[in-house]
Amino acid sequence: MTFEEIKALSGSIGLILFVVVFVAVVIYTFRPGTKKQMDEHANIPLNEDKDNG
Repeated sequence: MTFEEIKALSGSIGLILFVVVFVAVVIYTFRPGTKKQMDEHANIPLNEDKDNG
């Protein structure tokens, strides 16, 4: 294999890996059982900071 072939192959593998991870995150986020958990995560910035008294 030449450097150009390795470079093209690694770019393709990186793209495929990125797409697979992106699809997995989207499926995990929008699966039916996570609505309550995602609502809690969405409200984290709105909660009062209890550590600063």
